[in-house]
Amino acid sequence: MLQSAKLEYSQAMKMGLKECKDLAAAGKDPYPAVLDNILPNNNLLSVQEVPTMEIPVDLIAGIKTAGRTAAFSAGFLPILAEDSEFAAKWIALCDAHLSDEGIRDPILCYEYMGRFYVQEGNKRVSVLKYFGAARIPAVIKRVLPESWETPREKAYQEFLDFFKIAGIYDIQYTKPGNYARLQARLGKDPDEKWTEDERRSFLSSWTYFRDAFTAVQADHPEKELGAENALLLWLQIYPYKNLAEMSGKELKKSISALWDDVVTTAAPEKPAKKLETAPVSTEPENKGLISKIITKTATVVTGSDVLKIAFIYQGCPECSNWTRGHDQGRAYLEEALGDKISVRTYSHADSPEQVEALLQQAVDNGAQVVFTTTPPMVHETLKAAVKYPKVKFLNCSADTPYSSVRSYYCRTYEGKFITGAIAGALADDNRIGYVGSYPILGVPASINAFALGAQMTNPRAKVYLDWSCLPGSATQRLMDMGCKIISNRDVPTSDPSYLEFGEFGTFQVQDDGRLTPLASPIWKWGKLYENIVRSVLAGTYTQRKGNPEAVNYWWGMDSGVIDVEFSPELPESQRALTKLLLRDLSSGSMDPFRREITAQDGTLKNDGVNGFEPQDLLHMDWLCSNVIGSFPKFEELMPMSQPLVRVLGIHRELIPPEKADASEGL
Repeated sequence: MLQSAKLEYSQAMKMGLKECKDLAAAGKDPYPAVLDNILPNNNLLSVQEVPTMEIPVDLIAGIKTAGRTAAFSAGFLPILAEDSEFAAKWIALCDAHLSDEGIRDPILCYEYMGRFYVQEGNKRVSVLKYFGAARIPAVIKRVLPESWETPREKAYQEFLDFFKIAGIYDIQYTKPGNYARLQARLGKDPDEKWTEDERRSFLSSWTYFRDAFTAVQADHPEKELGAENALLLWLQIYPYKNLAEMSGKELKKSISALWDDVVTTAAPEKPAKKLETAPVSTEPENKGLISKIITKTATVVTGSDVLKIAFIYQGCPECSNWTRGHDQGRAYLEEALGDKISVRTYSHADSPEQVEALLQQAVDNGAQVVFTTTPPMVHETLKAAVKYPKVKFLNCSADTPYSSVRSYYCRTYEGKFITGAIAGALADDNRIGYVGSYPILGVPASINAFALGAQMTNPRAKVYLDWSCLPGSATQRLMDMGCKIISNRDVPTSDPSYLEFGEFGTFQVQDDGRLTPLASPIWKWGKLYENIVRSVLAGTYTQRKGNPEAVNYWWGMDSGVIDVEFSPELPESQRALTKLLLRDLSSGSMDPFRREITAQDGTLKNDGVNGFEPQDLLHMDWLCSNVIGSFPKFEELMPMSQPLVRVLGIHRELIPPEKADASEGL
């Protein structure tokens, strides 16, 4: 047995020397990381004792001190000569491992940010790693970080809470919110502890999934992604119980189908996310005969001379103002493109099961482009997109991280800036009411643009903020405060008659209680749908394979998808000013946010030299100094408002995720 151990050392040493050589050639450190060199000021900070347990060998990242650095390669393979004292001890441990005796003594290690650094037992780790051991017993001292400010540190803080209920180290997320999502997708309540059987079952399933992911990863060497992120996305498509039911081949196939979406959702700073603020040209770059050939080829790609399009509606046009606006956009699209397209609509997608069934029906009916018209449908849309990669799926939402599903939304803040200017000019007492819809992406930009517009025409104007997603009447609360000018919900369609009802747009409260309509932004979904479908017909709607990206459309006045409707009762002096603003915004010569801006807390958000990047506007989560009010908390919202805020909330990562059906979880 001893002779076999010597042969194993010789082989392990050769592998270690090769690893060192390869890493050095690649400009990487060939030796194990040293915790003392990683910790701030070489300080142990605060240390916690963790009960002895088995830890994943692949999370052992290095050693505590630099004393043994030169004895191992980065992967803990031995590199010292075969006649060294070190080699003799390694061989003795190897001999014990190959015998009935085995290696039983736990190592002593320090854990920092989810990785382990060995203090005592480096050779034990080396032997066991060489033989492919998955776990090793360890006495652990946990080193806590100096602060909890960065996303990575916040994620680790969440891990500490997760560890208390799950008792495993194997899953290491670097983004806040992911541990809560995992717990929910396993059918668990936020603080529900795992049983020992559940822990063992999960570790078995996790190993099965990770091995399948690693096999798929080998086909994509250009991307180094964590299996943890892939598991979260996979569990969004498949119930957890499927892991035990799928064959290895089926599991690899399911991961491969999701690969592009894994890339875009796992990107640490979202470099794979693309926010398009205007339609791309639908004209091929080449002209003349070549252009005609390209255009003809693009039509053939659709599979027929007529492009089949499906619209999936929540509710129906007769019972939902929001759906009516999209249905009017559908009608505009059909009139604009005529016999080039064939359109079918599917109503009452009012539950996840109904959405899934209608998506399947649309695909079975031959749909090649599918629009799902409310944000909460995005998860079922993703399931269908993964299942049918040749169909183009789009969801009416913003900032989705998926490669398989594109999102589309409109920049309403441009219209709000104009109605804010009207409100400021007409507010004799400087008090203006504003009814916010939901605390979701893009809405803070609309509130602030309105406040900046009011400030432009009335420097003393104050905007009092309330929310329609809270119980009771926000409009009545603002009236009770004495607000005579109030901005209510936007007109959901291009039909100006909505202004007559007082429930939409900006209006003036007369002394006798009559509501005088003034103006409102209007959504012109038809222009948006036309631009997207024309890009499909022209062949400029492309899906990038090999280098995927999540494409999100966020179009505004310059694309014709947002306009402002003026009431006949708007004073002519205001009409002239606002038409000038409308012209300048539509041409792009005016930016409502290119000015000095101070937030409620007194911080300077803009010095007036530049505007904001589109991503900054979409993700804006602060309010201007002349806004009186705040964002509502998730638990304060009416139940009917919560699903939308879960998907598009400005702080959606802090919202407790909905748990999966417990029968499909752990």
